[in-house]
Amino acid sequence: MPRPATPPPSVSARLLSVLEAFGPGSPRLTLSEISRRTGLPLTTAHRLVGELAAWGGLERDGEGRYQIGLRLWEIGALAPRGLGLRETAMPFLEDLYEATHENVQLAVLDGNDSVFLERLSGREAVHVFTRVGGRLPAYATGVGLVMLAYASHEVQEAAISLPLKRFTEKTIPNGAALRRVLADVRRQGFAISDGQIELIAVSVAAPVRGPDDSVVAAISVVVPSENGDAYAHLPAVRAAARGISRALGAPSARRPPGSVRRETFSAPG
Repeated sequence: MPRPATPPPSVSARLLSVLEAFGPGSPRLTLSEISRRTGLPLTTAHRLVGELAAWGGLERDGEGRYQIGLRLWEIGALAPRGLGLRETAMPFLEDLYEATHENVQLAVLDGNDSVFLERLSGREAVHVFTRVGGRLPAYATGVGLVMLAYASHEVQEAAISLPLKRFTEKTIPNGAALRRVLADVRRQGFAISDGQIELIAVSVAAPVRGPDDSVVAAISVVVPSENGDAYAHLPAVRAAARGISRALGAPSARRPPGSVRRETFSAPG
């Protein structure tokens, strides 16, 4: 008996595939490249790209290539986990940057990824792969480990069950090791992530809590691994996270902070 034919993708699915063709490594694409990346016929890609451009979702540069338009940025800025949180956090992030002159980051958890809402960086700061609007696997970032540690059991188990890509020899190698690390982060109340994405960088991260005291975001300072003690930045990071939490109305942020236990973790090889 023949199998039923697979229904063709909907118009909305095809429109989304056009937008998903763009990425950090391909911010500008020709019509032919969009057609090839989406698997859409050139005539279909031309029609959909034209509709998106007329609406403002795509723009065309002087060389005839397409890029994401401002209309999408305007809509994306309305996301409550982005704009409101970022505006509340910015004064504290700026203070943290002035205190450290290192990379300062604000992120939220989206599925198994850390999505970065803001990054402040100086010319002398250590290189990082993060960018505003970018994402990295949560298990391999300080902010991600903090947010996973306080996430629901279902979210944690989903992250633990996945194969973990190793960026360096220090990246957490498997789910069993990740489970142990998350327990350490919950016990300590912060994360020191050493060399998981790049060996030259260490992330010092702390949780940001919302009005119901749940962890809604995390902030971090990323410093060179070869210079100084990452723990030297921990009081400033925790103070900034506490300030943001207090501004968001977190009840626990009004209580005196606990003492810092000097512990860290290393990813088992």
